[in-house]
Amino acid sequence: MRNILSSMDYVTMLSARGPLANMHALDVMWVSFYSIGAMLLSVLMVAATRKWVNNGCLSMVLRFLAFGIFLIGSILMVLVILTWPN
Repeated sequence: MRNILSSMDYVTMLSARGPLANMHALDVMWVSFYSIGAMLLSVLMVAATRKWVNNGCLSMVLRFLAFGIFLIGSILMVLVILTWPN
């Protein structure tokens, strides 16, 4: 008995309907809203950091935090798009 999935089985399993296919359509909608909100929050954080923060080290930390939030929002949005044909 095989314990490890072959790469073909894994691709077939992922390409069935998308990674969020086991969620209800309205839950996927909320995930898309959260990802849009995360991207908007990161843009506002960068704008506020550029305008009001004069400390270079704190500015860099806040920008990296904003980049991380933007990356999470982008990954969530890609997952929602891959689940689109529900």
